[in-house]
Amino acid sequence: MKKTIVSTAASAIILLFFGTAVAKADEAKKKDQATYRLLNLFGDVFERVRASYVKDITDKKLIESAINGMLNSLDPHSNYLNKESFKKMQVQTRGKFGGLGIEVTMENGFVKVISPIDGTPAFKSGVQAGDLITHLDEKPVQGLSLSEAVKLMRGKIGTEIKLTIRRVSTQPFDVTIIRAVIPIRTVRSRIEGDIGYVRISSFSQPTEDGLKKAMNKINRELKDRMKGLIIDLRNNPGGLLDQAVAVSDAFLEKGEIVSTRTREKRDHQRFNARKGDLAHGKPIIILLNGGSASASEIVAGALQDQKRAIILGTKSFGKGSVQTIIPLGNNGAMRLTTALYFTPSGRSIQKIGIEPDIVVEQARIEAIDKNHRQREADLR
Repeated sequence: MKKTIVSTAASAIILLFFGTAVAKADEAKKKDQATYRLLNLFGDVFERVRASYVKDITDKKLIESAINGMLNSLDPHSNYLNKESFKKMQVQTRGKFGGLGIEVTMENGFVKVISPIDGTPAFKSGVQAGDLITHLDEKPVQGLSLSEAVKLMRGKIGTEIKLTIRRVSTQPFDVTIIRAVIPIRTVRSRIEGDIGYVRISSFSQPTEDGLKKAMNKINRELKDRMKGLIIDLRNNPGGLLDQAVAVSDAFLEKGEIVSTRTREKRDHQRFNARKGDLAHGKPIIILLNGGSASASEIVAGALQDQKRAIILGTKSFGKGSVQTIIPLGNNGAMRLTTALYFTPSGRSIQKIGIEPDIVVEQARIEAIDKNHRQREADLR
């Protein structure tokens, strides 16, 4: 009797697992069939456009635009980089590139300035964070991808380009800028009395070394007289994650700097500080504003949560996502949002930003524009 019961139970379990496996297989098959139908739809549309569109258009243009549309639909920071754009991006992260000197994104079909880079042609021409670029050399930017707009802004060194800018507090106006090679000196420093001042304009490969040189100079000149340090991250649009970690680590003795969380838990990462503080425990103030984004917010969040710095200024941009550059052989690369980052206390700043410990409004002209400045939460 017992054998019969055991045998019956075993058979039931086998049937249950078999039935579940069959159900899962059927579900996967249905998903595949739905995907194939959608791919057939894409192929049908592709062929009809090739055959009937009013103008000749290359297959390359159609397919790259479709890929870009797929990635752009995910979030404002995911996009396709063709071979040329990928090469330019690699040059930029190494710390030197040709162009105008602005960090941009797309908003409602226009090119939005996240921040002009210190000392560049765009900076000197008065381009400001929050500006919307509506035309490039009188050509509307609506209908262009971000990569296409960036390509138009870059060009032969010494040539001019006219930007039509919409700023909420003024009528649309034109700015003519001369393209230049942009050697990105991301770190500048000076001494004010017994206070060290370090300005970090972006986070690219030279940033860590630039910070070490700046702090060595400040420590050498002030020695024991240094009473504190100011780190200026205003209008810093961000950059490389590893450089943000290195800058944070430079002022922390221990503890977590930042963690990144992906769709798969096994791929979560945590970055911790190593012993060594370039400011030797002296008080630190970090300056932030609405143009401080991404890597800037990693640094500010880490030092704020670890009680190592006081944040002074206005709320930051609120970009708490991580983009991974995925090479696609000889066909460029894609920039894909693959993770969200969290401060040591577990805060996500995505669409929220870093709140300053002490709110200090900008100078009057920036305070007016601040009311109209876009943040991450406004991009979608």
